[in-house]
Amino acid sequence: MRNVLLPLAGLALIYLAATTSKPTPSDAKGSPVSPRLTPPAMPKATGHLAVYDQLGLERLGLHRNVFEYALRGWQKMGLEKPILSIVDMSQPSTKKRFYVVDLQQKTLLFNTYVAHGQNSGDLVAKRFSNVNASFQTSLGFYQTLGTYMGKHGLSLQLKGLEKGVNDQVQNRNIVLHGADYACEEWIKKTGRLGRSQGCPAVPYADSKGIIEAVKGGTCLFVYAPNTDYIAQSAYLASPYTSL
Repeated sequence: MRNVLLPLAGLALIYLAATTSKPTPSDAKGSPVSPRLTPPAMPKATGHLAVYDQLGLERLGLHRNVFEYALRGWQKMGLEKPILSIVDMSQPSTKKRFYVVDLQQKTLLFNTYVAHGQNSGDLVAKRFSNVNASFQTSLGFYQTLGTYMGKHGLSLQLKGLEKGVNDQVQNRNIVLHGADYACEEWIKKTGRLGRSQGCPAVPYADSKGIIEAVKGGTCLFVYAPNTDYIAQSAYLASPYTSL
């Protein structure tokens, strides 16, 4: 009996060893292959910040950090209307650097050209001022007010919200209006848009629609990569928090 059990036990050990041990995967040259690691997923944008990706705003030239800055100010302003307008002066005037976004409906209402002040620069705005007769653009956050008919037709009054940055715009008669020098034809003739006396001037073809969409208490953010402004603005001090 003992002679029978010993061979059976040996066979059992051989079977267990064969079924429990697995060969190490190898490539075509016989070298061990490391297991593939799945990269960690990027955190998904939430709240109104997700609108940036949903509308493909990066493809249209608007950087994510500029959109997030605009959301910071819009949130701090506590406005009822979910319309956010951004003028991105980091881009040259030959680009469509004016964006009007409906945050609630998640739609891009307008993306068009916008002129800067004649003393702010030629192709790119580099100098900014809050001083009367400077003919320069003022940075920062604005609240849109009412409309009126002026020399440029339908125009929109603006209220600058940042002391020392843009709070003199009403005294300077800085308004949103249409202009014949703020169109693609002007770019073809001169290599850049024409320039204003500091107003954010847009193409006449778009001006009425834009003004009707943003009038009466919405947020307008005029951005440039100005380190002093970014560091000092109370509207940029706190990160945007998803609602």
